[in-house]
Amino acid sequence: MPRELIDLLWRDHPAAPRGGARGPRTRVSTGAVVEAAMRLADAEGLPAVTVRRLGEVLGVSAMSVYTHVNSRDDLLVLMADAAFAAMPRPDHGTAGWRTRVRRVADANLALLGEHPWLLEIDDDRTAFGPGTIAKYDHELHALDDLPLDDVARDAALTFVLDFVRGAARAQRPDPRADEMPQAWARWAERLAEYLGDDHELAQRVGGAAGAAMNAPSSPTHAWAYGLERVLDSLTPPAER
Repeated sequence: MPRELIDLLWRDHPAAPRGGARGPRTRVSTGAVVEAAMRLADAEGLPAVTVRRLGEVLGVSAMSVYTHVNSRDDLLVLMADAAFAAMPRPDHGTAGWRTRVRRVADANLALLGEHPWLLEIDDDRTAFGPGTIAKYDHELHALDDLPLDDVARDAALTFVLDFVRGAARAQRPDPRADEMPQAWARWAERLAEYLGDDHELAQRVGGAAGAAMNAPSSPTHAWAYGLERVLDSLTPPAER
């Protein structure tokens, strides 16, 4: 019978059911399948990760892959949890809460830059995985010293990580990114002619921002500004 996803997630735990994959003994392990899937996703994107393709990469049949991961949906959960498990979690030390939360945000942005396919996995079952739980526990401690009850602490962390995911989407490579400074320099004056006296506020603000960033937008600038506002929103009223 297929193994439950929770048992696949916790397959290395002493309490996990023993005996390996169902069916005949195979030449690869569940961990090897997950690692191969992550390498494939890193190199070619999540759509490239199919059971058939993994079988070709690993030199086994598609049915053999299924004995390890049950389904592609389960495989994606295993991949996400493995990425979270491998994520560096430096000790928070004696740093203040703003520094700790900033480090959490920076670490998650780096993770999503390294594995952008994580942005395409929205499966709440990842919450059952050991890597996800260890990450969650570590990041919750970044909020120590703030006057938050448990429910508010969970919501505060979710707020931070939602901001990070939005920023990571904005920072995904744009195939025309290298062209934008030149396009902005060429078209800014012509755009002003087209607009005339219309949309005065958009012209003034957009012109100032464009001149400062030499482009219509800057994800890096938006990240720095937005993260400060996120941290400000978590600051207790007595400290504002």
